[in-house]
Amino acid sequence: MDIKQYVSDKAKKAKTASRALANISTEIKNNALFKMAAGLEKEADKLIAENKKDLTAAEKKGLSKAMIDRLTLNPDRIKAMADGLREVAVLPDPVGEVLRMWRRPNGMEVGRMRVPIGLIGIIYESRPNVTADSAALCLKSGNAVLLRGGSEAVHSNTAIVEILSKAGAEAGIPEGAVSFIENPDRTCVMEMLKLNQFIDLIIPRGGEGLIRMVSDNSTIPVIKHDKGICHVYVDSKADFKMAEEICFNAKVQRPGTCNAMETMLVHQDVAKTFLPAIIGRMKKAGVEVRGCEKTKAIVPDIKAATDKDWDTEYNDLILNVKVVESMEAAMEHIAAHGSQHSEAIISNDYQNARRFQREVDASAVFVNASTRLNDGFEFGLGAEIGISTTRIHARGPMGLEELTSTKFIVSGNGQIRK
Repeated sequence: MDIKQYVSDKAKKAKTASRALANISTEIKNNALFKMAAGLEKEADKLIAENKKDLTAAEKKGLSKAMIDRLTLNPDRIKAMADGLREVAVLPDPVGEVLRMWRRPNGMEVGRMRVPIGLIGIIYESRPNVTADSAALCLKSGNAVLLRGGSEAVHSNTAIVEILSKAGAEAGIPEGAVSFIENPDRTCVMEMLKLNQFIDLIIPRGGEGLIRMVSDNSTIPVIKHDKGICHVYVDSKADFKMAEEICFNAKVQRPGTCNAMETMLVHQDVAKTFLPAIIGRMKKAGVEVRGCEKTKAIVPDIKAATDKDWDTEYNDLILNVKVVESMEAAMEHIAAHGSQHSEAIISNDYQNARRFQREVDASAVFVNASTRLNDGFEFGLGAEIGISTTRIHARGPMGLEELTSTKFIVSGNGQIRK
């Protein structure tokens, strides 16, 4: 069978499953999610063995440390995947929720009800946990999902989908509701993006190159974020101890993620006091620091930042530092170089903090908290399917409600249009 037919058949089967899944009870969906979670934990040894195949291949290809970190499965991460499934299971089911009703002058009642989107295609790189997260959120929100992971994680993803599909079938989930394109040929992605007769929404997760390719070639609506150039601004009224802990966490805790800080902005009034300590701590953690002229005047033994650096998402232990004259200058820098993903201010000045939250354009704006917290799990949404920086339909972490649409429901007693 050629690739076009292979992908089309997968999508057609998943679309059929989506129609059945849309009407399955909350009890069946929740039971399936609990069974899936148990299956992942029971088969942890198998998952780690399959993951080792991917890690060996990744090392031979010379993938970066950040990419290998994203790819790695271990007992803690498998447990986290299972816990994510269970957390989604106990969340309220959005399907069928009536958002509001109103009565028209003719007595007709009009309302809006949440309904599944249909079949969601997810194209992603590296992280096998995306497979479980996506399946959980799509299943609970009544959507079928067609997954296409990167070739670097094909063994891990295939094993995860097999476990999820088996558990789902035992619980009464229609066959094909969680589908995976195992073929690593990149042509599969291009064929998938043409299937607007089956797939209702595409969500790409990965690097800037992948997301742009999907956006440029898809005939299907796309929800995405282009890249994660995130900033933390240390205000003149910041608590230094808090600022140091937040900035360190935002950069070092997991630098390969889209919500990691790439640039630290520091008010000039506190730069001489704050910068030596935080840069020293960053360097001890292996961070390569690149600074503006004012930063280098305070801490000389760092690299000079270039114009290109301010627009670069490193996904690595590299940090830009810039001293700014004011909060306005910080916001101007964010507007010029940010990706509308995650931005933070560290300040004890209430007016500054609230103004920053109002005026900075991003999917999430934090006051005195790390950008690393821009995450569906951290926000209480359960596992997320991705973070959207688009303004249409959904913005920020996409949980259950963001994976539904609405339809009008109308009740009358004989009304006609005159």
